[in-house]
Amino acid sequence: MKRRIVMSMLAGATLLASTLLGAAPAQSADVPAEFGTDWHDPVTAAPPVEKPSGKSCQVTLAEAQFRDFTPYRGTYAPPKGCGDRWSKVVLRLDGKVKGRQYDRLGYLHVGGVEILRTSTPEPSPDGIGWSVEKDVTRYSDTFRRAQDVEMLIGNVVDDTYTGVIDVKVTLTFYAGKPAAAPDRVLTLGEGDALTTPRNSERIVAEVYATGSGGGCEEFWYLAVPDKAPYSCQADGGPYREVQIKVDGQLAGIAAPFPHVWTGGWSNPFLWYVVPGPRAFDVKPIEYDLTPFAGLLNDGRPHRLDVSVVGVPEGQSGWSAPVDVLVWQDAKSSHVTGKLTAHEVGDLANSSTYTAGSPERVDTDAGHRLTVAGYVDTSHGRVTTTVSRSLANTSRHVWTDGENTDALDARWKDDESVTVDGRGPARTTATHRTYTMDGSITIGADDRLRTVLTLGDRAAVVGSSGGRRTVRSRLDDTVSGDASWTLNVPRDQRHAVGTTSERYRLHGSGGCYDRTLTAVQGVLTEDRNDC
Repeated sequence: MKRRIVMSMLAGATLLASTLLGAAPAQSADVPAEFGTDWHDPVTAAPPVEKPSGKSCQVTLAEAQFRDFTPYRGTYAPPKGCGDRWSKVVLRLDGKVKGRQYDRLGYLHVGGVEILRTSTPEPSPDGIGWSVEKDVTRYSDTFRRAQDVEMLIGNVVDDTYTGVIDVKVTLTFYAGKPAAAPDRVLTLGEGDALTTPRNSERIVAEVYATGSGGGCEEFWYLAVPDKAPYSCQADGGPYREVQIKVDGQLAGIAAPFPHVWTGGWSNPFLWYVVPGPRAFDVKPIEYDLTPFAGLLNDGRPHRLDVSVVGVPEGQSGWSAPVDVLVWQDAKSSHVTGKLTAHEVGDLANSSTYTAGSPERVDTDAGHRLTVAGYVDTSHGRVTTTVSRSLANTSRHVWTDGENTDALDARWKDDESVTVDGRGPARTTATHRTYTMDGSITIGADDRLRTVLTLGDRAAVVGSSGGRRTVRSRLDDTVSGDASWTLNVPRDQRHAVGTTSERYRLHGSGGCYDRTLTAVQGVLTEDRNDC
């Protein structure tokens, strides 16, 4: 049980969105023998948000210090001098914190729309600063009107945990040729009800799904069947699936991303400088609900439910706010249509416990869903077919007392969206793969070591009329090895750690290939190979 207590203690939980900006690396000669009281500001290898040239206008959304669970509340007014149709809108969060603090989860709402979800880095005693950028052009409809603003990074400050989280968030609007963006951005009403415009011709739901809160669902991928002797149990084992339903009918399935926050896997020394994939960029799951547009366009409220398969009954720990993006037919007052296909495969979930030394759980699970429907628009009938296939395999091995605990897991989420109408049929195929391969060991000397590799990969291929039109391949891999001594004062932990990230993005848009390495909190490598 010792290992689980440490993991829960150090892995607070965190959320919200995009690219951290870093400084130049130090030379390897400056690397100390172990972690001290200060380290390099957090940085990720992800590409920066590209910004147009020309005129821009900036608006401050929030300035706040978070000491507890009291949200910041303010107001937003559209910018003056850049029009109300923009080529790009970029959000930037600048944060700073010092002392001692857990990782914390945060959100930012404008007019009830979630535009950012993030987690925070854990600070050094001397203090750190970090910046996050996100392209939020898709929420332009929300930004055209005055709105209420709410932001929260839930925090606890006391005599032990002294870190006050100080943030400023801005929006920068770039004038120029307006970008293609949804016509409307909606949130759910009372009772999770959704009422779409009657001329909606494309509907996409975004779900910012995260397991968090410090309990077992923060480490859902380590859950074992009830009969296995382990500190986090779930009758069905570790398989989780995020489902969305329209009026009780299954409309979309997805594999949740296995986030590791900056205290995760019992070892904040892995993440002080280079966080795990998406730790500061919690991307929403997207569900194309266009096959249901004919049903949703009747002018009545419809129920939209999000749930997570596999969570033990009555157990909390998941957050899943929903935004709905709508594209309208400007030449039609009412777009009609019909759901024409709804094929749900059997949910397969085998999680087998094998007793012994070590203990072991093997999981093999998956699910399939295909939905299709048409809308009759002013430019003709358009049929949309969405197929999604999920698969999860994992091997979890641990010893008595959980002083050795290891997981090798893989998640696959394959999706195909075909739109047929007004020209050749267009298909976008997206193949997502998430990987986690790591171990925690605690020696007789209370020396804890974590070795972990995390992978976030996606391949996207677009085609029209059978000819490939676009392609991209993403591979974001973070690997680390860190050790520290338990049950001693902070200055006696003798912590050491090396973490590297390589972020590669290749395809029709060009080449991006950046590698970062941090040793004992010093950034020793920052290389771009394109």
